[in-house]
Amino acid sequence: MKSYKILSACGTGVATSTVAANKCKTLLQARGIEKVDVIECKAIEIVGKASIIHPDCIIHTAEIPVNKLGGIKTFRALQFITGIGAEQLADEIADYLKSLDK
Repeated sequence: MKSYKILSACGTGVATSTVAANKCKTLLQARGIEKVDVIECKAIEIVGKASIIHPDCIIHTAEIPVNKLGGIKTFRALQFITGIGAEQLADEIADYLKSLDK
């Protein structure tokens, strides 16, 4: 089974990125994506981390410089914090990750 890497970014790289990362991982596992490594970071670190880690996608709760990420798919992940729309967002991320295997 393929393993996926996701970067989770928030303003400070501490609170909301952790909540979003944990929720994302749990919801993706419920969708059959078992091997998910979610790395947390500050929004300001996202470009550097992405160039080192080469994530399959990025989830973020703060603004990030999407145009500097070399086309890496990004998902605004406030739904994982509020709970509203979290299931739909998890479906979108799962569908995207599964499409990478085709």
